[in-house]
Parts: sequence; structure tokens; C-alpha cells
Amino acid sequence: MVDADEILAGLDPEQREVASNPLGPMCVLAGAGTGKTRAITHRIAYGVHSGAYRPDRVLAVTFTARAAGEMRTRLRGLGLPAVQARTFHAASLRQLQYFWPKAIGGPTPEILKQKAPVVGEAGARLRLQLDRVVIRDLAAEIEWAKVSMLTPETYRAAATRAGRSPAELDVTAMARLWETYEEVKAERGVIDFEDVLLLMAGVMVDHPDIATTVRQQYRHFVVDEYQDVNTLQQTLLDLWVGERPDLCVVGDPAQTIYSFTGASPEHLTGFARRRAGTRTVRLVRNYRSTPQIVGLANLVLSAGPRRADSVQLQAQSASGAEPTLTALSDDDAEAAYVVGEIKKLLSQGYSASEIAILYRVNAQSEALEQALAAADVPYLVRGGERFFQRKEVRQALVYLRGGARGDDGSEPLGRMVRDLITSAGWSVQRPSGGAVLERWQSLNALAELADDLSAADESMRVRDFVAELDRRAAEQHAPTVDGVTLASLHAAKGLEWDAVFLIGCSDGLLPISLAEGPAAIEEERRLLYVGLTRARRHLGLSWAAARNPGGRASRRPSRFLDPAAAVLGDGARSAPKSGGGRSTGGRRQVKSLKPRKCRTCGADLDTAAELKIGRCNSCPSTYDQSQFEALRAWRLAVATAMKVPAFVVFTDATLIAIAETVPATAAQLSTVSGVGAQKLARYSESVLAVLSGTDPEDAAARCVAQTAEGE
Repeated sequence: MVDADEILAGLDPEQREVASNPLGPMCVLAGAGTGKTRAITHRIAYGVHSGAYRPDRVLAVTFTARAAGEMRTRLRGLGLPAVQARTFHAASLRQLQYFWPKAIGGPTPEILKQKAPVVGEAGARLRLQLDRVVIRDLAAEIEWAKVSMLTPETYRAAATRAGRSPAELDVTAMARLWETYEEVKAERGVIDFEDVLLLMAGVMVDHPDIATTVRQQYRHFVVDEYQDVNTLQQTLLDLWVGERPDLCVVGDPAQTIYSFTGASPEHLTGFARRRAGTRTVRLVRNYRSTPQIVGLANLVLSAGPRRADSVQLQAQSASGAEPTLTALSDDDAEAAYVVGEIKKLLSQGYSASEIAILYRVNAQSEALEQALAAADVPYLVRGGERFFQRKEVRQALVYLRGGARGDDGSEPLGRMVRDLITSAGWSVQRPSGGAVLERWQSLNALAELADDLSAADESMRVRDFVAELDRRAAEQHAPTVDGVTLASLHAAKGLEWDAVFLIGCSDGLLPISLAEGPAAIEEERRLLYVGLTRARRHLGLSWAAARNPGGRASRRPSRFLDPAAAVLGDGARSAPKSGGGRSTGGRRQVKSLKPRKCRTCGADLDTAAELKIGRCNSCPSTYDQSQFEALRAWRLAVATAMKVPAFVVFTDATLIAIAETVPATAAQLSTVSGVGAQKLARYSESVLAVLSGTDPEDAAARCVAQTAEGE
């Protein structure tokens, strides 16, 4: 029997406060690298071993299968194999499958693994030409709408307020696409991941007896990464917890980087206001990074809006080298420089698996992959194909399962595993590079994992090894592959390395040019902060003045580095671009769309929709309402006759722009954003006729007839 007080040994004062108060509402504001997982797992352990909890009455919830697996591993190490640690989706799906026969009847529907095929089919039914990238963006928009607990009817207003313009579709078209997507799903008899949470919430609301059963089963809750909770997850959590006080939430407002998915830090920052008697604890002691890295991260974050719930990190590690900022001429030169620095670290004894290159967008990895391959430096791209889904790994598992029966214990596990996976492509000699090397690295990771596991447990045989691999696959807990990690800043969240190279530290990439408005800009600052705090010992930042060799040096260092000039040098100071082109105040300049100023108040225009109509959203419309309605009636008649959605003819923004500019000639109409050459040839005569007073339906009929003749 573990003594409860032993659980608290080795915790710092703030971690001890978290762990030693297992009852009642608690909000833990945990900065990067401050040991939050240690604090909350010890809180659960102390609660169980002190008699405050029954282990089977505890539910720990996090956001990724990997994080849930890590939490389960730690809990097992604390003698708590019965405590449930799951993602929101896994916990909801388990409950839904159990209660479905009683609440709804019949078997639980199949879960749709990917939205893209169904979104593509919905688009085809609406006669939309959608490529792979657009389909991905539209699937993400459907996810945002569903986790925001919208419907196709309420989506239009909410999306307009939020300034969303998914893949250039107007909100009416997006709502129709979403409706069609749901129709296709219903025909196939499948549900998506968001439906799992929506349905479980609905079951608990509609069936109070089921809600009571769930609340009797789980009486104590811990939610990790609470800053990433969305409206739907918060609703389900409220239903799970009910009126009981035993809820502990853990998160860091400074690491809120997923608002585009519907996540909101307000659930975390407002927790103490919503739950009376909340004990708030701040974890501020950073055990991960050197004081120099922590100091830089604090400087970058402190330049943003000051918040009462912010955490100022205090470094606990030994001193190290100062972070550096290096300016390069172009992206290729930047990639070559970073690879050269990595080779120096490898020669100094750094492991390739403890080095990472981080970037804002995935497209930045191409030059890095080429430079690493040319230098024969092994690497892996995080966010690509999952380890256990790789062909060579799946083949290796087949051979391992087949060989498990022949393992009589006479051979060491590592040797037995290597013999079996040779058929999948493993060899004693490491290949020189390319795809063959990538496959070998995956297989060698299995061999080295076998060595590690057998060193900890000499009795482990191949069948035990296979069972361990199955468990890790379910938890997305891949073995370490010996290669430099390439990852986007979003994909790097929750990870750490000895050495980190953060490339592309220039305005336009950090913050990304698509970030519009102060809130979006501040999220980009937090994204940089997340990247900085991934490094333990070595941190190198870089930026390139031009994209291509010989290109115009139009970039400048990121504005987020201005407060760190005392650490990084004067080269970190951003300066206005020549001609005043530098974007200020979080506004994005879009050079391809005009006008750039509101025709009413003269203010800069921010969004694509504003640029199309030439007026900011806050100014009143300047078009004649009856004329605008005539244009809409014309568009509807044309779309109905052609059997296409109305937005295919003209979007709402384009119609507003036409109504506000009132072009009198085809040449004037061609200057309206959204009226390309094809649409000008097809619709100009008809649109000008409506503007001059022709009946919309008559003009539409002539337009359709002329189009049919032309075809």
C-alpha cells in the first residue's frame, strides 16, 4: 500500500498545493515546462491513496490519444491502473456505444474516419468544382461550426460575425454545403467525430436517468489543456460534472493556439468566476529550458496584452548559451545554414532525435528536406503519416506476430526481433539515404525499442513485445526514430527537444499574413512563444530576406522580436518596409485587391469581403436597396434556370459591390472584384440591363437563352 504522504515527496511547493487538495474545484494555470502532468497525476494518486477518491470514479480528460496514453502510463507507475484517462472523443464514444441501444436503439452507427470524401460528394451534388485543398478547408469549417454548436440555419449569422470566409465561399453557400454533407452522411448511415459529442450530450439532456448513471460512475474530473476546450466539449463536460464541485482544470492561456478550430481560453480564464470556491494555483517554475531560453520567451510574451491570468516563467535549469538570431539571404540559404548548424551539434554529441526544426506553415519544410537529404542527415516530418500506419511497420508487425510462437526464450528479445523484421527491410548496415533510409529508420526504431524493453524486463518475449506495440499504436505512442524532427509550430505543441531551430521568423510568416485583427495577431505571438519554449538547451532563430535566390529582399524580422533586441541584437529590430508597405496594428495588406481604403470613411480595409465591396463593415451601405434586390432576383432566376447555387453566378459581396458602384459600361463592371473575364462575357449585358431598370426575370431569361445558344 502506497503511503499518501509519499506521493507528495519531490513536488515543488506549487505542485504540492495542487496534489494535496484533491477535493473541490481547482484551476491550475500551468506555464510551459512547469510539470503540470506530474502535478495532476500526483493529485489523482494522492486523492486515491488518501481515501478521498475511488480510482474507478475518476475520469481524466485530455485532447490527444498520445497525451492520454502518457497520463495512463504515469498513473500506472503511481499504482493506479484503474483510473480512466481518455480523450473527449474516446470517453464520449465509449459512453455512446454503451447507452445507444437504450436511448436510440439498434447498433451504433459507424464513425466516419475522414470528412473529405463526403464533403467532396456534397460539393459535387451542388455542382461545385472543389480541389483537395479546398475540400480540406471546407471540412475544417464544418468542424468549427459543429463544435461551436451551430446549425446550418444559425451558421450564416455566426460566421459573418466571426469574419469567416471558408475557401472563398460565401456563408450562404457554406451553409448549403453543410446541409448537403449531413444529407450524404445520413444516406450512408455514418456519423462524424463531432456527432459523437453532440449525440452524447443530447442523450444526457433527453434521458435524465442516463445522465444520473454517468454522474454516479464518474465523480471526480481532471481536464488537461483546458485552454483548448471548445463550446461543444465544455457543454458535454458540464453535463458530466453536473452540480458537483470536484473538477480540476489545467491549462495555460499563453499557449492558446487553436482558436481557429473553435477553442476558447475563456473557459479557463473564467473558471473561477463560474465555480464558487475555486482554488487557483499558478505553476511558474520551468524545469525544461535554460534561463536564457526562458528569458527570451518571457520577453516575447510580455510585449502582448498584460493579463491577470498570465504566468511569468521562472527558470530552474542550469545556465546555457544565449539564443541566436541569424539573417539569411533567401529560403535555400536559410535551410543550408540550419543544416550546417545541426551537423555541428551532431558532431558535439547531440542525438538527431533530440533536434527539431520548427516552422509556421508546412510548405516551409521542402527546402529543409532537400538540404537534410543532401547532407545525409536523417529526418522525419511530424504530422505526416503516423508511425504505426507506415507500410514497413505494418509488415514488421505481421512478421512479429507470426514469429511469436517460435520464441522459446533462448534468444535475446532484441536479436529475435531483428531476425524477424529483416524480411520487412531491416539490415545490419544502415542505408545511405532516401526512401530506403526512411523505411530502415522505422524498423530500427522497433529494434531499439525491443532492446530498451528487454533491459527493463528480461522476461519479455516477442508476444509481450507485440502486445506492447498494440497498446502503443492505440495510444499513438510511437517509438523514437533517430532523425531530426521537422514540424509546424502547431504540431510541436506538447513536445520538447534539446535543440530547436525556429525558421522563418519574419513578418508575413510570424505573424502569418493571413492573421487579421489584434486577436489573430496575438495568437500568432503565442504560437511563437510555444515554439520558443520547446527548446531545452539550444535555441536558434533565423529568417530569410527573400523567398528565392536572387529575389527582392522584401522581408523584415518578425515584429514579435522587437522586445528581445537586447538579447538577440539589433538585427531583431523590425523596421518599416520601403514605401510604407509594412502592415501595422495587425492589419493585413492585400496587394491584389482594390480599393484599399473605405470609400465612406477612408479607413484601411482588412478582409477580402471588405476589399471586394470597397467599404468597411462598420460603415453603412451606400447602395439603393431596391436596385440590390433587383440584382438578387436576377441572380436567383439565372441560378435556378442553370441549376447551380446562386453564389456560382455572383457572391453576395460581388453583388453588393456592383450595387454600390453602379457600373454603366462593361469596362466599369470589369473593375469590380469577383467579375472575371468569363463572368463579364456571360453576364455583363444582363447585369447592366438590370441596373438600367429592366425587369430582373426578363433580363435573366435573355441571359440564359444567349448562354444556351453560345454553348
